[in-house]
Amino acid sequence: MNSHFDQSINRAGTYCTQWDYIEDRFGSKDLLPFSISDMDFQSPQEIIEAINKRTAHGIFGYTRWNHSDYKSSITGWYKKRFSADISMDWVVYSPSVIYSVARLLEILSSEGDHVILQVPAYDAFFHVINESKRKLVKNPLLYQNGRYELDFDDLEKKLSDPKAKVLLLCNPHNPTGRVWTEQELKRIVELCSKYDVKIISDDIHMDIIYNGNRFIPITSVATEIEKQNIYICTSASKTFNTPGLGGSYLLIPNEETRVSFMRLLKYRDGVSSANIFGEISVIEGYRQANEWVDGLCSYLYNNMYLMKEFIEQELPSIHFMIPESTYLAWIDCTGLQKNNQDLKQALVEVGRVGIMSGEVYGEDRGVFLRMNVGCPQSKVMEGLERLKRSVLSLTR
Repeated sequence: MNSHFDQSINRAGTYCTQWDYIEDRFGSKDLLPFSISDMDFQSPQEIIEAINKRTAHGIFGYTRWNHSDYKSSITGWYKKRFSADISMDWVVYSPSVIYSVARLLEILSSEGDHVILQVPAYDAFFHVINESKRKLVKNPLLYQNGRYELDFDDLEKKLSDPKAKVLLLCNPHNPTGRVWTEQELKRIVELCSKYDVKIISDDIHMDIIYNGNRFIPITSVATEIEKQNIYICTSASKTFNTPGLGGSYLLIPNEETRVSFMRLLKYRDGVSSANIFGEISVIEGYRQANEWVDGLCSYLYNNMYLMKEFIEQELPSIHFMIPESTYLAWIDCTGLQKNNQDLKQALVEVGRVGIMSGEVYGEDRGVFLRMNVGCPQSKVMEGLERLKRSVLSLTR
């Protein structure tokens, strides 16, 4: 059965990072891109119609986010999707998730303090920790039988250092696609509470969940006292493919920190006025596009399943497991017995395809690729054929 997600839409000439500026990332033009994490799908019709209606109004003045329409759409989504009780008081607007992380690091720690991060990790985390003049302390995930697990022994050792002030968590995890379980989250909260380490959790991929896995906001496993040291940074932009509209939000149970964050947001940095289209996309998406998200997850899972079948049949020296979450396929190419540079060169020069190297995310225990499958099935299959051509050129 055809899906509206099957529709191929030309994004060239739209100032699109993934398509128009691929040369910046791979040094070559005219590649088929599977790189930056946005999707090649149109946003939900409910959002498009609301934006069209607002556009017709024709006045685009300063916009307030601090009202019940915006905040209740967020708390309602958490209740509907995750059975989570979120107070409207916790909700704070931010221009982006990385801005939120940077400001929270500034509020919760001092220069030279340790920020613990599970690796591999989203590459922007490395930059924001470094530019904040904090020390990145890596807690490498255990990689066993194609699956990543938290190394709690190492985590406790790193948390116990008096210089450790923040654990920067990613749930669901980019790039591995793990969704941390209730048991894992409880253990994280317990250890951070024991050593008085604050938790900043980037939950931006929270709505893209597969196959019976369950996303749990970390506040849902914490006591009222523990919640005072937990900060969730997230956005509707991955869910509804709206990063170009701007905006994200935080959940900050701690009132003192919330006031500090809002003071920096408004008075020092001057970025507290929301983009009206970003705000509308959150309100309308969270209120009306529940079924669209279910359809998206189903379509993306099918893309992952097709990838798994193709790789098993055509490229048996590569290992791929369908992730629990995200539209980012994490592919283990270590079995090719080639280095990252050789693989990157073959992908660009032979396959003419742009797929991110695992090196970008700090995975140095093998050769990995991160391939964005948030696109029509036809593009995924073309990308896999190009991956195959690249690999065969290396193994001849």
